[in-house]
Amino acid sequence: MKIQQKKVAASLLSCDFARLKDEIEMLNNSENDYVHCDVMDGHFVPNISFGQPLIKAVKAHAKQPLDVHLMITDADKYLEEFARLGADIITVHYEACTHLNRTLCTIKQLGKKACVALNPHTPVLLTEDILPLCDMVLLMSVNPGFGGQKFIDNTFSKIRTLKQMIEQKQLQTLIQIDGGVNTDNAAQLYQAGADVLVAGSSVFKSKNPLQTIHNLKN
Repeated sequence: MKIQQKKVAASLLSCDFARLKDEIEMLNNSENDYVHCDVMDGHFVPNISFGQPLIKAVKAHAKQPLDVHLMITDADKYLEEFARLGADIITVHYEACTHLNRTLCTIKQLGKKACVALNPHTPVLLTEDILPLCDMVLLMSVNPGFGGQKFIDNTFSKIRTLKQMIEQKQLQTLIQIDGGVNTDNAAQLYQAGADVLVAGSSVFKSKNPLQTIHNLKN
């Protein structure tokens, strides 16, 4: 049986970019587990965030693994570069990858952990054939592209279904949740079977980010 984790991945999309180094140092001194970096291209999602130069800058200061979430249409072109720049986990979207099996195999060949993200409308059953290749599956609990959105409640049933699939296959695949995560729903998400909670606004907009990260994990 898969041992449930309780991890937090603070999302830099909500940080103060004018104080990026300070924000990363805060995470270094916290109970945070992963530094979540959202890379958006303005095509797959209706927003443009940051790209390779920022990933390189974050890697230079972060002591925690980089969790790089590629919300882009042609991830295959950039896998090797993001791996070289320091991504420890590379996440690609089910909806954006024509040859997903090949993409996941490439990520693993680069020595990185492979993660597949599903948008809110995408059924988790579609991951059945590629689950053995996934170190983690990311369920979007908002429509991707912008921070600060309201959590979509249907996510809970998707978590439970995915957890059952993972256990039936006797895999160690982690379940990650991204969007609208806060201290009000964290316990319920862990109860449903989530292992990793991505938190942006709830961490970086809080009065005490260190305490908020602690509360999210406990």
